[in-house]
Formats: sequence, C-alpha cells, structure tokens
Amino acid sequence: MRLITLALFALLLLIQYPLWLGKGGWLAVHEMEAQVDATRKKTDELKARNAKLESEVRDLKNGTGAVEERARYELGMIKQDEIFIQVLKPGSKDAPSMTPHPKPPAEPAGKNAKPLDD
Repeated sequence: MRLITLALFALLLLIQYPLWLGKGGWLAVHEMEAQVDATRKKTDELKARNAKLESEVRDLKNGTGAVEERARYELGMIKQDEIFIQVLKPGSKDAPSMTPHPKPPAEPAGKNAKPLDD
C-alpha cells in the first residue's frame, strides 16, 4: 500500500510539472501577459504621438498659424512693425549681471573744461 501511495504521489508531481513550469504553464502565461500589457501601453503612447504629429502636419498644410508659431519660437522672427519685448528672469544665464560697473576716473578740469549748468 505504501508503494502505491508513493507511486501515485510521484505521478501527480510529474503531471503538475508541465502545468506550472512547462512551455505553456502558468508562469509562462503570466510572463506573456506582462509582455502584452507592456506592448499595449507602448502602442497607446505611440498612437497618441502619431495623432499629435498628424494634427501638426494637417495644421502646417492648411493654416499659417503653425508656421508662424514655429518661426517665432524656433527662429526668433517677428512681424514687420511689431515690437519684441523679452523678459528675463533674474539669475538666468541670459540675464545681465547686476554688479555695478566701475566708474571711469574723473578728468581733471583744464582750460578746455566746460562748466556744468545747474
């Protein structure tokens, strides 16, 4: 009786092995599902990107708004008779430094010096 029990238990383990660890087992299915989810997420991101690019291409073909916007921001162009004002944040690399410049030395008053009118 003991031998039959051990034989049945070994047979049960042999049957369970492909179910859990085999080619089409639960672990392989779980890994495949994770890959499918990752691929779906990437596909959704690429679809959104393609829709945005398609919209931009359509706008570039039909309207002048996108062309004008690109010319302004990427090339720094302005329209004729338009005033351009640039506001820089303090501390940015393009902002002028706020350190005072040294004053040039005063020239001595000579015979060609003009008096200041008050």
